[in-house]
Amino acid sequence: MSSRSRHREHRDHHHSHRRTHGQKRIRQESQDLTQPWGKRIKQENSTKNSMVDSKPPEKPNFETSGKLTEDTNTFRGVVIKYNEPPEARRPKKRWRFYPFKGEEALPVMHLHRQSAYLLGRDRRVADIPVDHPSCSKQHAVLQYKLQPYIKPDGSKSSRVKPYIIDLGSANGTYVNSARIEARRYVELFEKDVLKFGFSKRDYVLLTENADTSDLNAEDDGIHDGEAGEVENEDK
Repeated sequence: MSSRSRHREHRDHHHSHRRTHGQKRIRQESQDLTQPWGKRIKQENSTKNSMVDSKPPEKPNFETSGKLTEDTNTFRGVVIKYNEPPEARRPKKRWRFYPFKGEEALPVMHLHRQSAYLLGRDRRVADIPVDHPSCSKQHAVLQYKLQPYIKPDGSKSSRVKPYIIDLGSANGTYVNSARIEARRYVELFEKDVLKFGFSKRDYVLLTENADTSDLNAEDDGIHDGEAGEVENEDK
């Protein structure tokens, strides 16, 4: 066979191989396009997921959690700067605030149907509004907590006690004329007197059965959830 014939045969074989390879590729692409849409999506998603899974996992964050000031609670579009503790409970005793402005007795506030009461200047969220300009929008919280104690006979029991906590207010919360430390629970006792900021109002904490003969406070039926209707405080 001449060199010219061998060259022609080699060229024809090469073109035949290219045609066969091209036909296979077209058939393969045609098969891919004729697959059901959902199946193709799943394949694409599995590819994407494998890429996502290949990313290194995030490292755990061991920084402080923020405790009482976690911005997780929202009410009426306002972020509440306080979260109740796990031991929060509604009290069995019927606690009340007896407010006074100087010698003037103001309507009694009933405080036994919730486990906590927010006091502050923002009436959208405050359970007990304190309208004096020196008070913060979210000033303090009256919190009831279940606490263990030892009975006289030595047995263990528990009871719900009232506490006050200042939420980092600018002008402070006062118990019996002493300013309390911010963001720390302070246990309250019957006849304790609370003040908020530079307000002239005193809030005397008493139970339902306490002797109020020397208080001359007026009870006009203001209960929790209705405290927002109290008149605005004078400057």
